[in-house]
Amino acid sequence: MFDRAHRISSLALLAMTSALSACSGGGETGAGSSSNVTNPPYSGPTYHKDIVPILQKSCQSCHRPGDIAPFGLMSYEEAKAAAPLMTIETKARTMPPWGAFETGECKPKNPWKEDLRLSDDEIATIEAWHQAGAPEGDPKDAPAPIETFANDLEGKDLELAPSDPFVTSGDSDQFQCFVLDPKLLETKYMNGVFFVPGNPKVVHHILLFSDPGKESLKNAPVGGNYTCFGGSGVPGTKLLAGWAPGGVPMELPANIGTPLEAGSLLVMQIHYHPGGTTADPDATAVQMRFSDAPPEYYLTTALIGNDQTPKPGGDGLLPGPNDGAGPEFRIPAGAKGHTETMVFTLPGMLNGGPTPKIWIYNVGAHMHLVGVDQKISITHTDGAEECLLQEPQWDFSWQRGYAYDAPIESLPVFAPGDKLVNRCTYDNSKDNPALVDALLEQGYTDPVDVGMGESTLEEMCLSALGVLTKAP
Repeated sequence: MFDRAHRISSLALLAMTSALSACSGGGETGAGSSSNVTNPPYSGPTYHKDIVPILQKSCQSCHRPGDIAPFGLMSYEEAKAAAPLMTIETKARTMPPWGAFETGECKPKNPWKEDLRLSDDEIATIEAWHQAGAPEGDPKDAPAPIETFANDLEGKDLELAPSDPFVTSGDSDQFQCFVLDPKLLETKYMNGVFFVPGNPKVVHHILLFSDPGKESLKNAPVGGNYTCFGGSGVPGTKLLAGWAPGGVPMELPANIGTPLEAGSLLVMQIHYHPGGTTADPDATAVQMRFSDAPPEYYLTTALIGNDQTPKPGGDGLLPGPNDGAGPEFRIPAGAKGHTETMVFTLPGMLNGGPTPKIWIYNVGAHMHLVGVDQKISITHTDGAEECLLQEPQWDFSWQRGYAYDAPIESLPVFAPGDKLVNRCTYDNSKDNPALVDALLEQGYTDPVDVGMGESTLEEMCLSALGVLTKAP
């Protein structure tokens, strides 16, 4: 939950904690207080009664021994030491890691599944507990501890891992793609998927792609790996699933499945975060479950956006700030609040036949390090706008997909003539800390003009829609 903790030095954290301990009376009468004055019993939040339930719900899946978070939150002593930082990060809503927020211009009609966000009351409880000196309270008030965390996919049919562990550098972010062969002799329908990090200290996020054309073999053999950034790095792949720390198995309803063609390979992209240990090996595995019979609905992923030019009918890249003679995808060096907007109109014919009814099951945004805000919406044929997702504090390191917590009949519908609108906002200045780090890694001291592409100092503006259609 608090992967950003390295931004505050341990010395500063120790000083803050010590000062708070010295200043807080913990509800006791001070040494100089009058003996006939009795403080009322403490009635505010305590660790066992009020803080543990919050930590169990939104924090402990990452902040536990051996996982990616830099410190634990499994005991009172750990939580008390982190109380100042917990207050700062939760009030800023940078932790727990979650990008989908309601804003003045985006209010999706459905809630999200597995929503990690803390409520206003929970954030206020953490702050009040910290300000009171982080009292422990009575252990009898605590809920039962979580004995196990998600580490397996129920009913899995397949588990694949690279031939050899990948050894990380320990001192920089790395993006590596692994080629896997599920050896499918016929079309299968994926109904569940889960990722088992081999080394949770360094595995930051995972994306899984199908590769029906086996294009990945041009970069590495089955079981091998190659360097990639932003995606699979090869054409023709289809996004299947993603994972971030704290993730649970993706369990689809029994009547939904994702088709995987016979002979398809898989490409598993892993973002390795520097764990501080040189030559730290990882052998992450992916588990998959397939439906026993063809499902009622197909779930597939449509990647829409990344337009560099206008298209007929008002689609493609729209005119924007800092354009030259015509619309162009270019983010000038030093530009702040720069926007690029792209439109896709759903046609009436698709794949040689009438476009079927499409429901949007989940949605994800994708930019690189210059990106700071992405809004994905649909303008329906009647002119009404429906916002699907906005990530107003985009963080490349915590990208994920967001599934609506609603029955199929209540999901957003994408109908012929509707327009999907991607609006991406960028900060190509030194006020963008993610960009500053990337510039230094690439040997630059100042921002440079940024165009579209796959590399670190190029950008994207892409939406990933998980779409449901009736099986033929």
